[in-house]
Amino acid sequence: MKSFIINENDAGQRVDRFIEKSVPLLPKGLMQKYIRLKRIKRNGKRTAPADRLMAGDELQLYINDEFFSDTKSQKLDFLQAEKLTGIIYEDENIILVNKPAGLIVHENDKIKGDTLIDRILRYLYEKKEYDPARENSFTPALCNRIDQYTQGLIIAAKNAAALRILNQKLKDREIKKFYLCLVHGKPRSSRETLHGWLTKDGASNTVEVSTKPINGAKEITTAYKVIKSGQKYSLLEIDLLTGRSHQIRAHLSSIGCPICGDSKYGADSIGKLPGMYHQALCAYKLEFAFTEDAGPLNYLNGKVFELNDIPFVNLVK
Repeated sequence: MKSFIINENDAGQRVDRFIEKSVPLLPKGLMQKYIRLKRIKRNGKRTAPADRLMAGDELQLYINDEFFSDTKSQKLDFLQAEKLTGIIYEDENIILVNKPAGLIVHENDKIKGDTLIDRILRYLYEKKEYDPARENSFTPALCNRIDQYTQGLIIAAKNAAALRILNQKLKDREIKKFYLCLVHGKPRSSRETLHGWLTKDGASNTVEVSTKPINGAKEITTAYKVIKSGQKYSLLEIDLLTGRSHQIRAHLSSIGCPICGDSKYGADSIGKLPGMYHQALCAYKLEFAFTEDAGPLNYLNGKVFELNDIPFVNLVK
């Protein structure tokens, strides 16, 4: 038998979701069976998969030890990552980081180990603000993502309450994300909201934009504003109204203004621009514009964070 004492970062979760995270070796079907048979109890009494846990609850699991063989040492792999740099803002709930172009945010099939979230976990562990041995199910997590070769602002939540609130605020567009990009040519209007439908090819990891609905396509909306234009390039500010994979890059390319240095959707191969070895795209500004209560994060309302040192901004002449 093993028991878990529910802490603040666990509170509010469904019983089944908590067990899935805390005992990943236990098959979901078997977990449901054990709940029915009362081999999984909450405070010594019958529970249900959808019951919400409260801080201080004790969850008792009368199951075989083999399901608890997941070692804590595996959760310290993040200590092999490089040290975190580029912290823009930090408090007891969040960290705001300027992710460099070239750094991936999470592991994927091709890249393991040194990711942005690994660096953040190492940083918090060394500050003694995060220790996997003291957590049942929670790990600090990123609230937004950007492509590997895109520079820009990323929000990480240090606790479960902040993560839940920020994820909802991003979904409700109460946290506004703005990008700067350098494109070939000049758009047809100085300001426009583009609409389209995006289809993804998983095999090539590319997307295609259509101006008309297509079966299986996702609707996208991208607003741009021309900051300045030159003979070859234009600098645009992008308000990403829907957040689809490669949306900005593909949408701008579809109107004849591909992002400079974009090897997938642009005319350049990476490295064509002076001093640039990636697409000229940066998630440069975040605005916290809450219209509904944000509980413990209300203090963030009205704050604006903006990057100023963006290498491609001065290339428009």
